[in-house]
Amino acid sequence: MTIKAKKFTPKVLLGAPRRSAGLPNHDGTKVLYSVSTYSFADHEKHNEIRVLDVKKQESIVVTDDKTAREPKWLRKDGDVVMLMGGEEGKTNVVIGKAEDWSKSYTAGIIPGPVENLKIHPLANNQYGFAVSGKATPAGDLYNPETAKKPHTTGRVYNTLFVRHWDHYVTENRNSIFLAQLVTNEEGKFVLSDFRNALKGTGLESPIEPFGGIDHFDISYYGLVFTAKDPELNPALHTKTNVYYFLSDTFWTPPFLQPVYPTKIHVPGFEGASTSPIFSPSGLHIAFLKMRTDGYESDKNQLFMVDDLHFPAHVTSPLGTKDLKGRWDRSPSSVIWSAKKPGEKPGFYFIAEDHGRSCLFAADWSTPNQIDRLDDPRMIVRGGAVSDIKILDNDDVFISSTSLTENSLYSLYPRKWYDEDKVYKLPDGITSPSETTQVISSQTHFGSKLGLSYKQVSEVEWPGAAEDTSVHAWVVKPSDFKKDKKYPLAYIIHGGPQGAWEDSWSTRWNPAVFAEQGYVVITPNPTGSTGFGQEFTDAIQGQWGGLPYEDLVKGFDWIEKNLDYVDTDRAVALGASYGGYMMNWIQGHDLGRRFRALVTHDGVFSMTGQLASEELYFPFHDLRGRLWDKPENWAQWDPSRFTKNWSTPHLIIHSELDYRLTISEGLAAFHTLQSRGVESQFLTFPDENHWVLKPENNLLWHRTVLDWINGHVGITKYSEQEEAEGSRNDALSVN
Repeated sequence: MTIKAKKFTPKVLLGAPRRSAGLPNHDGTKVLYSVSTYSFADHEKHNEIRVLDVKKQESIVVTDDKTAREPKWLRKDGDVVMLMGGEEGKTNVVIGKAEDWSKSYTAGIIPGPVENLKIHPLANNQYGFAVSGKATPAGDLYNPETAKKPHTTGRVYNTLFVRHWDHYVTENRNSIFLAQLVTNEEGKFVLSDFRNALKGTGLESPIEPFGGIDHFDISYYGLVFTAKDPELNPALHTKTNVYYFLSDTFWTPPFLQPVYPTKIHVPGFEGASTSPIFSPSGLHIAFLKMRTDGYESDKNQLFMVDDLHFPAHVTSPLGTKDLKGRWDRSPSSVIWSAKKPGEKPGFYFIAEDHGRSCLFAADWSTPNQIDRLDDPRMIVRGGAVSDIKILDNDDVFISSTSLTENSLYSLYPRKWYDEDKVYKLPDGITSPSETTQVISSQTHFGSKLGLSYKQVSEVEWPGAAEDTSVHAWVVKPSDFKKDKKYPLAYIIHGGPQGAWEDSWSTRWNPAVFAEQGYVVITPNPTGSTGFGQEFTDAIQGQWGGLPYEDLVKGFDWIEKNLDYVDTDRAVALGASYGGYMMNWIQGHDLGRRFRALVTHDGVFSMTGQLASEELYFPFHDLRGRLWDKPENWAQWDPSRFTKNWSTPHLIIHSELDYRLTISEGLAAFHTLQSRGVESQFLTFPDENHWVLKPENNLLWHRTVLDWINGHVGITKYSEQEEAEGSRNDALSVN
């Protein structure tokens, strides 16, 4: 698939092919992936499953069925299994050859919608098969198309949650369903009996709203998963536990006789758990866990059960006596590395570091010290690593993105791992950013979209707190000229425990703003992740304090040090916590230094946070509940400073945002209008905290760019579209 754009615009951003993480076969010669493309001409989304021949650098379509998803390799000779839509909301399990899908066949039919497919090889050419789906209170797979429709729309609740993220909570809960793929006399695979692994346990996994395939794993011996602690209210607590089923005959029918799973206890750690994963042998479990209940951005730390027959013996290979851990980074996922003969495998970690999502590796200090790892060492730096897969020869296949590349496949050769188990850089290589070999860049490193990494740089300035600095990405226009001054787009990230990374986004893409003629600066102030846990934690009780001061200092630093930035023509934008900060800035001195502001789904009044679904969040960050610490809630409330609101302001808020309810956006807009401040309000009745539908997203970009361009003297984007039509910025996809 080739793509080509003359100019990077919102329509190009949203119409560019979106390629999934790659799934290599056993030796990395072929890569399976899915790709979706939205056509604004047809107003239709097109989906394909494709396979890349790495040597030939050619890809072919496996299937363009719109319902096909989650392809997985089976046998080494090219068999592929995937999920496809069936009649009446059912799911077909379809198997065929990647190069000849016309001969594919249905191995089984699942009686409802499922996702998060995992398979694991068993004996005699059989596979363990796991998916997740909604289960009814009786434990059956829920199918909304065949379920009996109630005669009333009313719902009665006696406890939290009432609603979560973008939907009202019902009696149906996520669960994990298991089966086997076995071969019949004709050599074809057949799906065996389909069973709910969590039936009768009262547990839910994956955990909503974002939990997926990283919340459970299967092996030859069993199932491991993470689930909310059933004894705690999920709206008030983040505690999740790791559980597992284990048996030498786990997959032998009828597998999973009624039994409650084993719970893994981790003394002193009461927070969230994620990324449970079996070792390659299936004899060990590793997972990540946070220490503090009620704090979703606490540091993830590694834990391991070395002998599944003794789950009480949990080790912390990077732990310390004070429970803070030796490594001052918070990995988002953990993956077992390859196992050498007679040794336990070490680990790979994906973790944020200084505005990037990097790959780290760690092995045991000695083969006999099974409870102590060497400190993780960065082996891949640059861009944002999203997924890795280990090949048969122990090479690491990597899927990643960057600020100018929406899909990159690369390889980290394991040969760079020496006999002393220390990750050393090869001769001539000076940085971990140079350690990978490129397999496939979908956009030819951005050039197919009219972008270049030469547009990207980074800066730092002294932070508000002692001995801190604030990192920021700088993205310039592709036709940047040193002797020209450009208006500033100052974009503040959400979270607040989040970060601007060297990664691709279709919602807040700095390059879209840069190509309109801005110098875009995306700071990582106090509270940002990837700069050490102390820096992240420092935002507690400081929402409008240290981060705001960091941004003021940053604006001053930009004005003094970047002579190509016109701070007299500056705009500021932000979403979620970034939206809160726009409202806070509007009421304070920094607000007078911008020509226009944009708030997307931001906080207007702190007391409005009580309408949110995950109440543990404000309770933690504001250091107390409203009735116990009203002064904490009032201190950082943007609505207290509305008498100062005077800068032109665009407010965006959607009706399905149950994390920050639409009343927050309406209150901000009503305030601006009542005060006579130039303002505009954009809303979507069918979007949540994010704007995901392509046509809505295009309108979002058009409205935002028209608003800020009109206030700094740049031609409005809608006028650019009208003047140039599709001939200059159209995306050609072949």
